[in-house]
Amino acid sequence: MTMRFLFAILAYIVPTFPLGYVWHLVVFKNYYEALQIYRDDIVIPFGLASMAIQGVAWAYIYSRLFAGESVLRGTLKFAALAAPLAWSFLVLVIAAKHRMASVHGFVLIETAFTALQYLVVSPLIALAFTRRRG
Repeated sequence: MTMRFLFAILAYIVPTFPLGYVWHLVVFKNYYEALQIYRDDIVIPFGLASMAIQGVAWAYIYSRLFAGESVLRGTLKFAALAAPLAWSFLVLVIAAKHRMASVHGFVLIETAFTALQYLVVSPLIALAFTRRRG
């Protein structure tokens, strides 16, 4: 595994975990409780495992499709691909399958979270794969 690849994985995991934790379990905790979507005993290791798998997948995809792009172009291209895809499997499918007090409320808050998450991680992953001029 190259250092770039490892940095890209970390560029996804390191900001995603605290952002997700603070968003879902601190700042908007009452909102999510009102949605009645979360179990009382959230299994944080499953969340971390999910982030690790996603980080590896996104690093691989970025390395194959966008490596060598400028940070700006890489960020925009990656975000244009990754954010809608993530939104589809992290927001839409959950809204379709799970009981909750408000599907609209869930889609709204999770769409905001997904947008913020990819606003943060996309440039970091792009930075991991940017070629240095020498």
